[in-house]
Amino acid sequence: MNFSEWIHTAALAVIQGLTEFLPISSSAHLILPSQLLGWPDQGLAFDVGVHVGTLMAVIFYFRHELVTMTRAWGRSLSGNTDAEGRLAWLVILATLPALLAGFMLGGLVDHYGRSILVIAGTTLIFGVLLAWADARRTEQRQTEALGVRDACLIGLAQAVALIPGTSRSGITITAALMLGFDRQTAARFSFLLSIPVILGAGSLKGVELYQEGNGTHWLQVGVGTVIAGFSALACIHLFLKWLDRVGMKPFVIYRLLLGMLLLAVYFVNPGNLL
Repeated sequence: MNFSEWIHTAALAVIQGLTEFLPISSSAHLILPSQLLGWPDQGLAFDVGVHVGTLMAVIFYFRHELVTMTRAWGRSLSGNTDAEGRLAWLVILATLPALLAGFMLGGLVDHYGRSILVIAGTTLIFGVLLAWADARRTEQRQTEALGVRDACLIGLAQAVALIPGTSRSGITITAALMLGFDRQTAARFSFLLSIPVILGAGSLKGVELYQEGNGTHWLQVGVGTVIAGFSALACIHLFLKWLDRVGMKPFVIYRLLLGMLLLAVYFVNPGNLL
């Protein structure tokens, strides 16, 4: 690998690490380097690696909560359910719609949903919806108020994120805000939901990688994994720290500008784009 390829690796790993958890759509960002700069696809192994990096970041950040939730979930199997065990069950429940949607509709979305026009549209539409939800939020509910109905509705919203450009974190935070939860609860529940989703997506890609065979540049994959992990960890920490202060407005503005940029890229030369 030459120097420019290492730059591509580092940049794409940072993009993945940041956009996995910010409500700004990773799909929209990962399409731009190839369409605007002509960067080549880094390959399936790299994709698996950066997913592993982001997964390790969110697990490390919420390690204490996850240990408590896991122990409480184990106790709940014998009928002793407390608040943490209940939260663990709600995370599982909210994950099911995305898993089912991915299993049933994944191929259809891959075939029809990866158009730059689709990504531009979803980036704009769900950016506006995020702005509306944040402006109308009541912040009357916190984590202990999460119920089965809330988990189902947020889970259904997460399933919509199968459409590229929607943003998994963006749509789940939007749904939680619309249900009356405060920003911190919305973001934290969204990040907890990311763990089984990223694990599932990474596992599927890992199977594909195994079936694909060798030819992988493992040093590149390792570097990408580490960079994605550290950038994701910094992103989670800073997002939760600044969330109550800055709100969703900066991300909404960014999404609107990004969506318009994608539309401009599409209409300038649509023949060369997906």
